[in-house]
Amino acid sequence: MFFAVIVISAILFGAFAFLVKERILLAIGDFLVIQDEIKPVDVIHVIAGDDYRTDYAIRLYKQGYAKYIFFTGGWCRIHGWKHGEHGQQLALSQGVPPEAIAFDDSIVTSTYSETVRLKVWMDQSPVPIRSVIVVSDPFHMHRARWTYRQVLGKKAELLMVPVPFDQIPYKRHWWMDEASEKYVKDEYIKSVYYLLRYQLSWGQFREWLISFDVD
Repeated sequence: MFFAVIVISAILFGAFAFLVKERILLAIGDFLVIQDEIKPVDVIHVIAGDDYRTDYAIRLYKQGYAKYIFFTGGWCRIHGWKHGEHGQQLALSQGVPPEAIAFDDSIVTSTYSETVRLKVWMDQSPVPIRSVIVVSDPFHMHRARWTYRQVLGKKAELLMVPVPFDQIPYKRHWWMDEASEKYVKDEYIKSVYYLLRYQLSWGQFREWLISFDVD
């Protein structure tokens, strides 16, 4: 009887420890995920990346959530296309009218530089742009929101709308998937880098950090 109690206690303790560990790991990943309530805005900005971002943004546009879609990104050696132009072509092929599409295929090296290109377009737009939906991967959204606030300030209302997990190759249970685990770890590293690079550095130290610009 005593041995049975020990075994049952060990099993229960192991299950409890597993649940606690899972909750902690989920919290680490979920901290990076921001999902705002979707409502109509002036423009959807698609951060350069895989086509599922563009496809999701097009779906939002067709559902009436924006007047325009804006694509950024120059030549990408990984994908073999200019992200801005490629996004435009993909949107046109899916029935988005040309007048609803804008793109900037300037060379960009980071989410920050893409946000700068968005600001340039907003400043030059003949129609006031006061609200933006940002589309990217879930684990990217915390750093993206920080970046947009740094660049745009109070110029526009921001809605962070990540592509749902069931439509991307990454997993919410990130520690169980190698690519997802790398994504989460990289985002924490990049978040620290962004804080130093764009807010807490100056002079030669900032110049040194610029040489490490990453997306």
